[in-house]
Amino acid sequence: MQTISSIPEGEDAVSLQIGSYSIDNDATAWLNGNKLFQRHAVIVGSTGSGKSWCVARILEQVASLKSADALLFDIHGEYSTLQGAGFTHLKIAGPNDEMKDDILFLPYWLLTYEEMLSLMLDRSDNNAPNQAMLFSKEVIEGKKKFLQDCGYNEMMSNITLDSPIPYDLNSLLTSLNNINTQMDKTDKGQKQGTYYGKLTRFVERLKNKQTDKRLNFMFSSDNRLQNYDYMSELCSKLMLPANDGKNGVKVIDFSEVPSDILPLIVSLVARVIFSVQQWSEVNHRHPIAIFCDEAHLYIPANTEKSIDDASLVTFERISKEGRKYGIGLVVISQRPSEVNRTVLSQSSNFIAMRLTNVDDQSVVKRLLPDSLGDYAEMLPILDIGEALVVGDASLLPSRIRITPPNMKPRSATVDFWDEWSKNSTAVDIYGAIEALRKQSK
Repeated sequence: MQTISSIPEGEDAVSLQIGSYSIDNDATAWLNGNKLFQRHAVIVGSTGSGKSWCVARILEQVASLKSADALLFDIHGEYSTLQGAGFTHLKIAGPNDEMKDDILFLPYWLLTYEEMLSLMLDRSDNNAPNQAMLFSKEVIEGKKKFLQDCGYNEMMSNITLDSPIPYDLNSLLTSLNNINTQMDKTDKGQKQGTYYGKLTRFVERLKNKQTDKRLNFMFSSDNRLQNYDYMSELCSKLMLPANDGKNGVKVIDFSEVPSDILPLIVSLVARVIFSVQQWSEVNHRHPIAIFCDEAHLYIPANTEKSIDDASLVTFERISKEGRKYGIGLVVISQRPSEVNRTVLSQSSNFIAMRLTNVDDQSVVKRLLPDSLGDYAEMLPILDIGEALVVGDASLLPSRIRITPPNMKPRSATVDFWDEWSKNSTAVDIYGAIEALRKQSK
């Protein structure tokens, strides 16, 4: 196994220092930063293996670049400790949050038709086809009315159901309710309309979502979310590169998003970024990397709900086509066996830390080149902070000891014995219960 004690000649501008080689602590291990993000990457490891440290180590170096552009999907608020000029922290709005610079709202009109139906429609309902058809008709009419009111008449013939154009949800609900209760006149009096009573459940579900405080980030009544320019404002927060090294890495906190719709919301952010990159002129397209922490929660190997299906469509497309549009994907998970195989197979770089689960080990082994032989057998015996690094970004397959980051993530590991040995401790059970009731910390 080759060791490298200095930056490869001619590659100093693209070299990322990840740690040192396990067989020689004095030999620095470098990765090619271009190849790491161009061809996607996977970082896996069991809980406590040092996976978060590895991610933080990479992000610290990304944040130091003058025009860096990366996002970290922080599912549990674990990376709030990453501070400094190169980092900016954003949070998906909680139940009680109002519009601020560091709070993200994702209004319902950003959802595609399929995403909206996955959130609203009960496909087991006998009237589901009628509900979907009438909903789509009202959405397109609502978007056209918005454009007309704003004076963008020339756009009306070009939009589709998926165009990110605002529309009034209250007006849509009124129209659907009118259709649901419509009575037709006949020679003998009145009779129930064609869709009488067939939209009741759909309308009720839509109203419940609209009034659910947990979904404040999507259904907030703030009028600013209905502005034509709101999407530009949102994408500027998400996608603008660093300005002289400032705010290049955006850490997005999803911790207050309900778990049942987490896949939909995470994929919504990823899809918006992909769409804007796709439609950007080539000479105005700046590369951007997306770090997907806890990827098994929203890029699952097996889907049971339509919300999961909608999420997978986005991430599979990014994994297959992202390179063409300057989007690098970094998939991070403690359970690679529960992550979608298509997404994993599109990655050419693997940083595998200790894995104790047999299923997880077998998935990683299948993804690694056959030429490695028994190299992958080391997965269950790696020390904390050690990783097998294989792929285009590394000269040779290597066993590397990751250098601890300067800013360590908030680890979930608790020293039980030490905590139990303290004379006293502060526990706020009442506050936790109130937070649970309010669905807000």
